[in-house]
Parts: sequence; C-alpha cells; structure tokens
Amino acid sequence: MFPCKYRTAGFKGYAVKFSPFTDRLLASAASANFGLVGNGRLSILTTTTTNTSNSRTQSNTNNSPLTILPQQHYDTQDGLFDLSWNELHENQLISASGDGSIKLWDITLKTHPVAKWKEHKREVMSVEWNYTAKTTFLSSSWDGSVKLWNPVHAQGSVQTFSEHNGCVYTAAWSPRHQDQFASCGEDKSIRLWSTNAPQGRSIASFGGHTDQVVSLDWNKYSPDVFVTSSTDRTIKIWDTRNLRGSVTMFGPFEFPVRRVKFCPFSPHFIASAGYDMSASVWDVRNGSVTFVHDAHTEFVFGIDWSYFHPGQIASCGWDEQIHVFNVPLPQ
Repeated sequence: MFPCKYRTAGFKGYAVKFSPFTDRLLASAASANFGLVGNGRLSILTTTTTNTSNSRTQSNTNNSPLTILPQQHYDTQDGLFDLSWNELHENQLISASGDGSIKLWDITLKTHPVAKWKEHKREVMSVEWNYTAKTTFLSSSWDGSVKLWNPVHAQGSVQTFSEHNGCVYTAAWSPRHQDQFASCGEDKSIRLWSTNAPQGRSIASFGGHTDQVVSLDWNKYSPDVFVTSSTDRTIKIWDTRNLRGSVTMFGPFEFPVRRVKFCPFSPHFIASAGYDMSASVWDVRNGSVTFVHDAHTEFVFGIDWSYFHPGQIASCGWDEQIHVFNVPLPQ
C-alpha cells in the first residue's frame, strides 16, 4: 500500500500516536521553527478507507487506499514534543510542551485544555500514560527529572526522580510491573525505577551506549526486554535480568535513530525513525531490515504502530508530513 499523507503546515512533527481505543484515530505533536521558538500544534486525525472498487469485499482490507482527514487541532504557545492517550478515557490525551508544561486535552471540546501542570523547569521531552495501572502518567524533561502524575491530584506531581545528569529523553512504563519504568538520557545511561522504592532512587542502571540515549521502548511479549537508540548511531536490546550490558546491538549506522518502538503484534519486530529521513522495520532475531519507508524528505522523529491493524505504522518528521502505511510482518 502506498502511504497516505497529511501535512502539518508550518509545524515540524515530533510525535505521532495511534489511539488505543479507536482504530482510525491518531494524534500528532508538532512545533513551529523546529521547536526552537514559537507555537506548537496538537492535531487530531482520522484515517478513512477509500474503496476504489465496486466490490464490497475490498473496502475493509489493509490493502485498500487510506486517506488522513483532520478532525481538529489545538494550538499552544510553545512547541510540543510528545503526547500520550489517556488509558482510562478514550477522548483524552496529554501533551509535552517546550515551556515545561503538561496539558490534558479532551477532544470533544474545541478550545482549551481541561487541565495544566507546570513543574518542570525546562522542555518536557516525553509523556507516557501507565497502560497497566492506567491512573498515572510519567513525564521526562531537559531539567534532568522524571515526574509521576495522577490527574486527580490537581495540585501537582506525585513523585520526582532525579538521578540523570542532563536531559531525560524518554521515560517508559514496564509492561509487567505497574510500579516500574525505565528512563534514558543525555548522560548515556539507562535507569530502572520503581515508584515504590525508598526516596525515589533507581533500582538498577545500564551502561553501554557511548553517547546520548534518546529513545526507549519495552517488548510487550518479553516484558524483561527493552530496546534503546542513541546518538552513537546504534540500537541496543537489553534484558533487566542481565545488568552486565546489552544483549544485542545493531549498527553503528551512518545516522542516528531518533525513536524505536516494539511491534504490538509480535515480539520480533521493531520500528525505527531516524535522521536518515526513513522509517524502518527490524527483525530483532537477526538484525535484518525487513522494510524501509523512505518517502519523508527530512528527519523522522515520530513513529507508532496501530493497535488494531497488524503492520500499520504512522510516522512524522521535520518535513511537516504525517504518513500512514502498511508493512508485511513475516512469521
């Protein structure tokens, strides 16, 4: 299937996420002027199937042409770098902003966020809702901290974790333990945390990357395993039961990979978005690239898998384009 495209005119894409509730709904976080200065935009989009045949049997297949349609958008006073859907409320999501704020949006409302928190002292780089406990979410920031939030605690964050030196690019929940998450950052380190640990200290750390670690995601089928990407131009696979180092390494490549994401339908595949202007799919069993999407014309920053359509991927980048396309998933 050829990719369907949507342009976020004037806004460079940083993140795109499919809804976990609705099969045709997705959202993107973008920034004007490459996120250095200016506004941000949260776009709510839907995909529709275009049936080019008179045959009804082809209208709902993965090979049918898709179109991306805008549902609505929200403009913010500072750039947006990430978003995450509320795991308890199908119409809500949070955004991560360059002014250090986190905003909660309800897409049934047309204008303002329904809640806002601002504790981080610098840009918020990632947000992720807890998909096991479902009541809390994480944020990570250029200020070197990770914060735990519960929307019912309107007065502020529940807990702060501050062992990283420099930007924390990603904080991601464990798929097995609802109290555990991992983080990665500018200091080249990866840390494993428990919200139940005394004094908010990490419970394990992993080293091996030789430059900033910019992305991390867990394998939902092997919940002790996670993947990272780094500006050292490698992708590494880790196991929390092995603190001596990574289990597998891919690379070094010509350009760094900005984001990695495990497939929700198979333990064997990872999608990556990178500074080579492509989105790729990797087989972790042998390190081979099984698919390359090279239709972007600038750095690709965001990538996500659909939870409803096996092999369907969304990507976004600095070319102001969101692409949705299907890839084959070998056995």
